[in-house]
Amino acid sequence: MQSVMDKKKFRVYGYRWVVLGAFMLINITIQILWIAYAPITGPAAHYYGVSDLQIGFLAMIFMIVYLPLSMPASWLIDTYGFRVAVSIGAVLMSIFGLLRGFAGANYNLVMLSTIGIALAQPFLLNAWTKVAARWFAESQRATAVGLVTIASLFGIAIGMALTPVLILSLSISQVQLLYGFITVVTALLFFVFARESPPTQPCPEGMQVRALMLDGLKSALRVRQFWLFLMVSVIAMGIFNGLTTWIESIVRPRGFSPMDAGTLGALFLVGGAVGAYILPALSDRFHKRKLFLLISMLGGLPGIVGLAYGTSMVVLSIAVFFIGFFIVSAGPVGMQYAAEITYPTPEGTSNGLIQLFGQASVVFVYIMEAMKTPDGSFTPALLVSLGLLVISTLIITRLRDKEAIPVKT
Repeated sequence: MQSVMDKKKFRVYGYRWVVLGAFMLINITIQILWIAYAPITGPAAHYYGVSDLQIGFLAMIFMIVYLPLSMPASWLIDTYGFRVAVSIGAVLMSIFGLLRGFAGANYNLVMLSTIGIALAQPFLLNAWTKVAARWFAESQRATAVGLVTIASLFGIAIGMALTPVLILSLSISQVQLLYGFITVVTALLFFVFARESPPTQPCPEGMQVRALMLDGLKSALRVRQFWLFLMVSVIAMGIFNGLTTWIESIVRPRGFSPMDAGTLGALFLVGGAVGAYILPALSDRFHKRKLFLLISMLGGLPGIVGLAYGTSMVVLSIAVFFIGFFIVSAGPVGMQYAAEITYPTPEGTSNGLIQLFGQASVVFVYIMEAMKTPDGSFTPALLVSLGLLVISTLIITRLRDKEAIPVKT
């Protein structure tokens, strides 16, 4: 039996939900700022006097800026803690979120402000598993990351569904200014309520201590299973980023409005939120990562087919919900899988590597737009996505689950 003294060495605290909640709010706002132009690509192009591709670039710039900053952000998270890193991100997104609203109809100033917002993103995305590791027991960490995923999806859903409604009564720059003020509020809430760590750690000593970042980085890159998962991550995030960036352009040639695109984008993310709640929780319960990653990839296949060929709102709605439910849920399960198989690599480092490779999917986002037919159809790009999902499924069959670390009772 475990002694009373051993039990006192680690415990979980109810305040972990407050910390997680504050972190979720800040992740909601960065996603609103990222995706706000996607459902109004056509109107925004007219407002700024630019092309659809230039509006799409306002989303793609987040992925481009992320690439050189990912590892420095992970180093900061692992060295000084997630609270310092996320606070830096919160300040950046607040300042530049407001500036983007004040930029008016000047596209160049909007782009510069967007780059400033994008600088904040690595400090948030790379901290997901670190927050979970600081405050949650190992058996709850995929669930905690899943909840952050849900929050991020909720932010994207707000940006998708609310922006087309707001531009009916406000100018696009006024909408951006509103989002900037919301960002300031969530940043302040994070400063007030977030704490770096609880009084005592949430798990046994051997499950908490991690290697230094550089040693951990070398260790992670020697794990073959991790490289295989990185390949899956690039594909999954490429499809996710591509669909969220081009949703309005995908359905526009079939006669659907920006309002319809916003609804479909929101349903895509609602499906993702539901999946990110259910599948990671089941993965935690059964401690099976490979099985649920397979389910995620296979489940997304019918949705891609429906989105490629659907011509009614009902079919498209079901399709995007399916894609979101299955493909998005692979994120939190995969991040926890990576944290387990690369132990003792710091969580911020493994998380950062996944996000780094995933953000490289900006190439696929651009290719999707380049592959569209003369009449604007994205069907060829969607069929390529279908093939990539099949490849991901085959890669996942090569993965192996890591045995759960036993906890003395």
